[in-house]
Amino acid sequence: MNTPALQAIPDTIRGLADYESLARQRMDPQAWAYFSACAGNGLTARANVSGWDALALWPRVLRSLADLHLDTVLFGRKWPSPLLVAPMALQQLAHADGELATALAAAAQGVGLVLSAQSSVPMDTVIQAVCNDKGRGPLWYQLYFLNGRSATLEQVRAAEAAGFEALVLTVDASVRAPRVGVPGASGQTSAPQSLRELLAQALTWDDVAWLQSQTRLPFLLKGVLHPEDAREAARLRVGGIIVSNHGGRTLDGAPATAAALPRIADAVGDALPLLVDGGIRRGTDVLKALALGARAVLVGRPVIHGLSVAGAMGVAHMLRLLTDELELAMAQCGLRHPSEAGPDVLQRLS
Repeated sequence: MNTPALQAIPDTIRGLADYESLARQRMDPQAWAYFSACAGNGLTARANVSGWDALALWPRVLRSLADLHLDTVLFGRKWPSPLLVAPMALQQLAHADGELATALAAAAQGVGLVLSAQSSVPMDTVIQAVCNDKGRGPLWYQLYFLNGRSATLEQVRAAEAAGFEALVLTVDASVRAPRVGVPGASGQTSAPQSLRELLAQALTWDDVAWLQSQTRLPFLLKGVLHPEDAREAARLRVGGIIVSNHGGRTLDGAPATAAALPRIADAVGDALPLLVDGGIRRGTDVLKALALGARAVLVGRPVIHGLSVAGAMGVAHMLRLLTDELELAMAQCGLRHPSEAGPDVLQRLS
């Protein structure tokens, strides 16, 4: 295994927005188009960001905070942070070290990792590099149900053998709107299919129930937005839900995840853990998500921005900035640990 080279962090970096600006300048234009692409006119992608901005935090004062920490329990295990890196394909388009750099950076910061099924670095290489890091976060593997049950089960067995600790099935991308991308970046090698052909092969609740029966690993569904779908997932006793609209890359006009999360939390209560992604750009966004009912929060595009600017060091620094902002926001709101965040922390802005 080649160790990623260490790169210097530019002096101009003060926050995640600075990484985005530099990444746009430095990244290959086609790669930038692929990672920043969204469906339609980008309504949902923009709403993901503005949805968190529309919520204010209530500060509290004079509270005892000496034992403030970010420890988070997921599936019976305590982890150092409520943050995970969202699954994103083909990261070597952003940097030669790709997912290996991202995994090492996440582990160094105690942040979890969901490795994409379309990783440009083999899963064994990634997990062997970080699985023995005692301070790391969760290591999960993302699945797509692209070629039927047999091919999907092969992915499951490979992920189990590699040592991943949970499976994340993406359920919102069987059909999607056209978007700008990089030639070959979809991971598909066959000719384009018609909508009817895609729908005939699309994932159903029966497939979810079958796939869940094939593994003992915790099993999460990523891409749930509707409360009725969340109730069905709870009825099937899946391990968890990731409230997600695929970063605005599938259906333009879908609700922002900040709007969907509280409705799903109301629908399922404590029946299963909820996670969320989409539009997370600041530590205050993470706190708002926790207050709306998320147990943990996934970060996507900012990871790619950090990766493209400075490889593993860029990702680690970006995650450190996000973590520091989260801890500061918790302290200012009088919260000692993530589980104390609740709706009373929030005020919706007019």
